[in-house]
Amino acid sequence: MGKCDVYLKTRSNSDVGNIILDHAGRLRNKKNRSKRFKELLRYLHPDVKVPSRCVATMNVNNLYESEKKKMKCMLSKVPSRISLTSDVWTSCTSEGYISLTAHYVDANWKLNSKMLNFSHFPPPHSGREKAKVIYGFLEEWGIEQKVFSLTLDNASSNDKMQDYLKERLFLHANGLVSGGEFFHIQCCAHILNLIVQEGLKVAGPSVNKIRESIKYVKGSEGRMQVFKACVAKVGGIHTKMGLRLDVITRWNSTFLMLESALVYRRAFCSLAFDDRSYSSCPTNEEWERGQKMCDFLHPFFQITELISGSSYPTSNLYFMQVWKIECLLLQNLKNEDELIRTMAIDMKTKFDKYWSDYSNVLSFGCILDPHCKIKLLKYCYSKLGLDPISCQAKLKVVEHKLYTLYNEYVQMYSKETRSNAGLSQGSSQETMATSSTISIAQVDVMDEFIQFEDEDMSQVDTYLEEANLSNKYHPNLDVLQYWKDNQARFPDLSLLACNILSIQITMVASESAFTIGSRVLNKYRTRLLVDNIQVFICTKNWLLGFDM
Repeated sequence: MGKCDVYLKTRSNSDVGNIILDHAGRLRNKKNRSKRFKELLRYLHPDVKVPSRCVATMNVNNLYESEKKKMKCMLSKVPSRISLTSDVWTSCTSEGYISLTAHYVDANWKLNSKMLNFSHFPPPHSGREKAKVIYGFLEEWGIEQKVFSLTLDNASSNDKMQDYLKERLFLHANGLVSGGEFFHIQCCAHILNLIVQEGLKVAGPSVNKIRESIKYVKGSEGRMQVFKACVAKVGGIHTKMGLRLDVITRWNSTFLMLESALVYRRAFCSLAFDDRSYSSCPTNEEWERGQKMCDFLHPFFQITELISGSSYPTSNLYFMQVWKIECLLLQNLKNEDELIRTMAIDMKTKFDKYWSDYSNVLSFGCILDPHCKIKLLKYCYSKLGLDPISCQAKLKVVEHKLYTLYNEYVQMYSKETRSNAGLSQGSSQETMATSSTISIAQVDVMDEFIQFEDEDMSQVDTYLEEANLSNKYHPNLDVLQYWKDNQARFPDLSLLACNILSIQITMVASESAFTIGSRVLNKYRTRLLVDNIQVFICTKNWLLGFDM
């Protein structure tokens, strides 16, 4: 026990608080802050050794380099290809940063998401410059020949960027599969945000009145007190849900704002009587409009939560969610309420711009989910009102592309797979030779028969012909665990499933890097070197992940 411990135990809580506040007050003097901080630490523990700024920086950099070597070694051993997400962020100092995050299934069949770079990105932020920077990152990590897909938002510069990057990756023998057809993935959360924002424009005035009402109440403590009095006066309001302001660019926050305001509807009406300065109270008709909007948008909010709520949502979620969105829009194109009908029409137009044809590679994720397979796609297409001929045509396109991609994987990876199988087969043949009387000729005939069967029916055929796993008996099935358990039966198809299921349908995990960045580089700490920012953020991510 140090002197500090003994001393503090003899003091009351108020004395201890005053001592710490006294020292903390001295820290406000910028000139002596470092010196005073060291004095505080020595006071609390006399034996403490406070490293200098240079030593602390060196220690952090050494840890970064050590973890980076481990990460590079890990990436080199990843058995499957790697999917990527990338985005650009502007800090509080108006400097640009670009992030690159890798998503892959490791040897234990666990999905990993690791931030590779969080680098300073000075202008111009053109597509060509982004492509150069990202390709430099890929070379730095030695994964330029292991890339499968890149998930981006819908910025126009990203379309150019992925074109330039794709051309550069083509120069490698195994740079991209299927000629890069499945390389570019558009972020589903961003597209859904654009679709719903289009609908919200229809009800702009009503939404804005509710937003201004909340701003007015939260504008001062005095108004909040008056509003609370109104809540108590009208009674029957569950106050656990507080008033929420929205971020205009994120529609789901607008939904939460509407939902919270509707709870306090009667309190706002009461406030309009008591406070003459409050002039933005919605009319009864506008409140009713807000309620109808909430009811209409609630399923879309649930889908957004599902996509964004998972840390790393895999591609098997894509098809069902996009199908649900289209079904909801089709159901409301003839809604009796004019507002909802107009919203649905505008949202369907935006939907058709991005999702008139579902992404084939992300539809593969649904097929490779043993709950779903082709049967679910067929059922969903029929529910959209497609005639049997159109439904069959869509299924044939998806099936053809899946088989084409599978055959490419067989050619790329079958030698390695079969050589490994040959080792196990050889040992079993030795056992058979010692423990049975089967002749060599018979073994050769059996080998030829097995090869004949393999050529006659591919792994995809075998997988699709088997019955779907029932949701009733496998409600919480881990899809990756399924493919791990069936790796011996489907060696080539399981490797393809690895790559398809690691595709990110949203950039939420990538964007969370910016949340971390804003905590590292805030308005109170703006002089950090750009290299040190990358060291802090990446090292923390490698050690703790995104949940920190």
